[in-house]
Amino acid sequence: MTDRMVTRELAQWISGLSGSDIPDEVRSEGVRTFVNWLGCALGGADHPSMDAALRALSPFSGPRSSTVLGRTDTLDPMNAALLNGISSHVLDYDDTHLKTIIHPAGPVASALLALAELRPMSGQDFLTALIAGVEVECRIGNSVYPAHYDRGWHITGTAGVFGAAAACGHAMGLDAQKQTWALSLAGTQSSGLREAFGTMTKSYHPGVAAMNGLRSAILAEAGFDSAEQGIEGRRGWAAILSDAFDETEILGGLGERWEAALNSYKPFACGIVIHPTIDGCQQIRAEIGDKVRDIASVELRTHPLVLELTGKRTPRTGLEGKFSVFHSAACALLRGDGAPTAFTDEVVNLPEILDLRGRVEAITDPDMHEASVRITLTFNDGTTLEKYVERAIGSRDRPLSNDQLEEKFLTQAGLVVGEDVAKAALSAAWGIERADPASVARATVPVSSAAAE
Repeated sequence: MTDRMVTRELAQWISGLSGSDIPDEVRSEGVRTFVNWLGCALGGADHPSMDAALRALSPFSGPRSSTVLGRTDTLDPMNAALLNGISSHVLDYDDTHLKTIIHPAGPVASALLALAELRPMSGQDFLTALIAGVEVECRIGNSVYPAHYDRGWHITGTAGVFGAAAACGHAMGLDAQKQTWALSLAGTQSSGLREAFGTMTKSYHPGVAAMNGLRSAILAEAGFDSAEQGIEGRRGWAAILSDAFDETEILGGLGERWEAALNSYKPFACGIVIHPTIDGCQQIRAEIGDKVRDIASVELRTHPLVLELTGKRTPRTGLEGKFSVFHSAACALLRGDGAPTAFTDEVVNLPEILDLRGRVEAITDPDMHEASVRITLTFNDGTTLEKYVERAIGSRDRPLSNDQLEEKFLTQAGLVVGEDVAKAALSAAWGIERADPASVARATVPVSSAAAE
């Protein structure tokens, strides 16, 4: 517990933030965050998890004002936020705040865009609210990481709900009192368990965070009150959900040091700690070509966190494969693939993948950085090859360019909504600051075969 009124001070900052307070470089990164998120939401729009969620929840929808991105369906804002949060995360291809492993945009953008279709707002206001939500989410995550994560909480869900409440509250113009209530309401709905990794439920977490954050702001606007110290109180969020809490990570340098500027974007559709392995194995494949067929064994030397998060030795489904460093290494070596196509049920069970996967071993080394890997291949003739990856492509040290973000967007979205719609949606996303956000959502709707005829 702290003597400072952390929740109140944070709420005051949110309610007082204007677009001119945000540096140009941070706003630019906010646009990149939105572009990446929208592409991921479209890429996951036809996933079986989306079909199941729509079948289950569509009968319970209220007035259908908000778009389910990449589909012809509409739902009420709460359920649209939930569904778009699911689709944006289900491929595990979304953005990552590397310090905390939070995927910031899923909860925040999913809630905010659903709200924008109900309550019109300018593109500038939308972007300001998006950045505010990402900043709040990541700062709150910083304050409890890694203790909170180590207890088994999925931090994208648990911290993401605060980001969604902050973004929606800012867009709605909540004053400091109501924003305080919104944050505390969000904290009491914070959840998401790491036990669900490798199942549809992992992507449910950012969806629920989006839905609950939006609900929190709407309730607070109506005068539904909550605790004044929902984050820092003796029985508040941090005390109950974490063994450690550092308030300075939330309030220190607020408005001066921007966590929202530190976002990164995945080149590979799986757990972020596997990326160095895929990067290294792709480099090896490019160097040795058909000699990959002569590999006798593969040794990965990694930080213990890599196996803790992605140590599934025998994945059976594509979703489980996203949490198997063994599958990812085999697939990158044999097929050069780390895109969503590497993590389908079919590819995970291919005989050649199974064969090489059985010859991949991982050694944990606490002296290795979490973002590094040392790969040693031994060939059938006894020769060896070693590759060290200090930081993978997509990291802050080797970030994706705008051109690479566009390629990623079009490749995954085009498979779901078609090339023309994908290009229109991409153009709209890049222009979000000058656009009507609701029109961006509508730009993702595919042309049905009936309409085309």
